[in-house]
Amino acid sequence: MTNTPAQSRAQAQWYSPTPLAPPGPVPDDRTRRRVRAWLGERTDEMAELLIRLVAVESENPPGRELGRCAATLRDALAGLGIEARLLPVTAAPAGPEDPAVVRATVGDGDRLLYFHGHFDVVPAQDRGQFSAVRAGGRITGRGTADMKGGVVGMVYGAVAARELGLIDDGRIVLHLVCDEETGSVAGAGELVARGLIDPGALAVLTAEPSGGAIWHAARGALTLRVDVRGTEAHVGQAERGVNAFLRMLDLVRPVERYAAELAGRPTGFATGPDDPPGSQLVIGGLAGSGANFNVVPGTAYFTIDGRFNPEEDPVVEERRLRALIEEAARETGTEVTVVRTQLQPSAATDPGHPAAGVLARTVAAVEGVPARFELCPGILETRWYARHSVPAFGYGPGRLDVSHGPREYVEEAALHRTAEVYALYAGELLG
Repeated sequence: MTNTPAQSRAQAQWYSPTPLAPPGPVPDDRTRRRVRAWLGERTDEMAELLIRLVAVESENPPGRELGRCAATLRDALAGLGIEARLLPVTAAPAGPEDPAVVRATVGDGDRLLYFHGHFDVVPAQDRGQFSAVRAGGRITGRGTADMKGGVVGMVYGAVAARELGLIDDGRIVLHLVCDEETGSVAGAGELVARGLIDPGALAVLTAEPSGGAIWHAARGALTLRVDVRGTEAHVGQAERGVNAFLRMLDLVRPVERYAAELAGRPTGFATGPDDPPGSQLVIGGLAGSGANFNVVPGTAYFTIDGRFNPEEDPVVEERRLRALIEEAARETGTEVTVVRTQLQPSAATDPGHPAAGVLARTVAAVEGVPARFELCPGILETRWYARHSVPAFGYGPGRLDVSHGPREYVEEAALHRTAEVYALYAGELLG
């Protein structure tokens, strides 16, 4: 039986409305015109910063040039009159280059709003993707949509709010982290470890590629690695071996049936028009076997990676998967090991929360159409704030369908709308 969003609260980290100062009109036309004009004068400046960020090849994995990208952002913030700190990651895994978190504050009032983003990007399909191209109202290159473009929008939204006097009763804290693409333990996790997420914050926004929708909920995640052992033998004596590859296929089949069942459990949350309503599973995203073409493979492995709707509990689903694999292994006499490599909870903020209402009205005013609350089809770093009861939302200029692809791009008009929303939202919550 599929739960409704209200019934899913036991699984998701869900937050009901809490007291917040009553919002005024959102936003007034004069303020909107001022923000739009301020941003319009900086069109080339914003594009140039994004092009500079794209040129830093902060691919993750393996975590290349993370320190260099953090320093580039720190220097850009300094040029905009914002002092930023680079926080070295205290428990960084081996491999990433100088991982660091960028933390900066705009304003000095008591009321607090977080802008959160990441500057690592998925590996490029071609090295030319790190030379951004600006043409036809678009900037094309690796990370423009996910989410260096969003970072630029957040930064200029924060500066606009400060320069135009919109945040006289509060402050914006910018958190820019280095490893969202590989689990975020060394980035957002560092913020938690240092005690830098304040449960009293009014909200957090992240400019992930939501395509103009408001992501108020996100899926949970589970990743497993399954290792299978057989017995090696030369091809001339193949009958003496135990083929770990074939035994692996025996284990995959029940998981494949489970994946189909999972996809058939629709969520009660609103989804994007092109997003599947069921939870999703990728089997064999990584897989391999054997030592050589002429040897019976003595080892084999495959991965299982799932994104679970808030109605599903990843811990429960992990138990189901392990039971399926172990049963199939017993039936075939296969030696198998299952290791969990990722477990992340889902998270959702009630669209009835006052902070959600202010955001919806702000987005509607800027976009010119009613705001849409949707479930993000993947996971979001908003979950780190949700753990601290901070209302959390994703809204950004990129499009998910081009993110991670060979022609990744962001529309400059969408980039400006994002910066406008962030500036106006800060003004409404902190002004």
